[in-house]
Amino acid sequence: MDGPQPAPSELDDLRQRLTAVLGEKGVVSDAESLAPHLAEQRGRYQGTTPFMLRPADTAEVSAAVTLCAEAGVPLVPQGGNTGLVAGAVPFAEHGGILISLGRMNRVRRVDPTDYSITVEAGCILQAVQQAAEEVDRLFPLSLGAEGSCQIGGNLSTNAGGIHVLHYGNARDLVLGLEVVLPDGRIWDGLTALRKDNTGYDLKHLFVGAEGTLGIITAATLKLFPRPRETAVAFVAVPDPQAAVELLARSRSASGDQLTAFELIPRIGLDFAMRHVEGIEDPLAAPSDWYVLMELAGGKADGGLRGVQEDLLAAACEDGLVLDAALAANERQAAAFWRIREGLVEGQRFEGGSIKHDVSVSVSKVPEFLDKALALVHDMIPGIRPVPFGHLGDGNIHFNLSQPEDADRAAYLARWDEVNHAVHTLVVGLGGSISAEHGIGFMKVGENAHFKSELEIEMMRRVKTALDPRNLMNPGKVIAP
Repeated sequence: MDGPQPAPSELDDLRQRLTAVLGEKGVVSDAESLAPHLAEQRGRYQGTTPFMLRPADTAEVSAAVTLCAEAGVPLVPQGGNTGLVAGAVPFAEHGGILISLGRMNRVRRVDPTDYSITVEAGCILQAVQQAAEEVDRLFPLSLGAEGSCQIGGNLSTNAGGIHVLHYGNARDLVLGLEVVLPDGRIWDGLTALRKDNTGYDLKHLFVGAEGTLGIITAATLKLFPRPRETAVAFVAVPDPQAAVELLARSRSASGDQLTAFELIPRIGLDFAMRHVEGIEDPLAAPSDWYVLMELAGGKADGGLRGVQEDLLAAACEDGLVLDAALAANERQAAAFWRIREGLVEGQRFEGGSIKHDVSVSVSKVPEFLDKALALVHDMIPGIRPVPFGHLGDGNIHFNLSQPEDADRAAYLARWDEVNHAVHTLVVGLGGSISAEHGIGFMKVGENAHFKSELEIEMMRRVKTALDPRNLMNPGKVIAP
């Protein structure tokens, strides 16, 4: 809560009452244990909290929220702390106590017949994927941090990832939620219903709200049939416009069995080969642009490889494809996907990187890239843009590595200036300044600047209705 903070004696009294409810394991205050929960992933922000809560179940979350609400002390929910906009960082000016959901990691129910799974918020995303696989089903949400991010955080940020093109964002994968509200009451919305037309769909208030309206404690999620065949190709294209046209052809030719379509620039491949062990160029001649595409089908030996070969051959004749390597087996497919993963790793060794997580409609991606590249080159001569990402849904990670001879600190000091210029361009093209990472703390000002006054007013009304005292993750998503 912005404003006067509780006195140390009041916090100590609250700590004792919380320990009585959560037990010694449920309240953490030693600096060594707190440290990894207070450091933001990119090192731009450092949090602080008097202590951290680690509830073991929903009842304990409810009890903790109730006690904190009675004391007027805010809470900052945290999952795997893999976020990139400081949405789970507790800041001193807000006086928040960190509440980590990591102990709540049970798979409550898997129903392969109903194609659904119910899990607690602290379940690691990879564990959810594995639980689905054990009953021959697929949970398709997939992203780089899946070995450490938690499903509660994925839902709270409406995570995207590589398969949004085919399966949708996290929001599209939710059937029901269990949520602890800011006053401590538990909303049990855990349903596996595919159809329920009885008024407001309340779960969507909490998906993407980043813990500002309540704490997601469990979710019922959609499962899908596991693919029996995949066809993966690494394709050189002349330019982003050709990539967009190839995307459209691939969807049509495959009967919309395209599950991933990632844009990769040559500089990103060069960085990955330079710094990440085991990455090689799959093609003989270099190209300025590539796409990594994946088709998936439900029938083994269903002919997807042939479909991919035919569409790429036709695209090559029409000048949309310069060259292509088709994965002959799972090992080669994994090597292609390792290139995509290496794009992120490689940039870390090339100095400071100013990052953007933006989206425009797919058809406008080439226009955005043309204008954005010209814009940043004018602003910072020698800058090294590495635009990559989910072309299939229009989400480009427009990352900008510093000029080779630049001072890292001086370069990164221009982060906000460059962000604002790129965001202005994106919004002018009808796009979004946050495609999948959320708003958190980092983009609160930008969000307020670019959204209409009416949108901000509507968001504030929702916040005030559910959290009138601003006790849930204050300072995030929307300013008071």
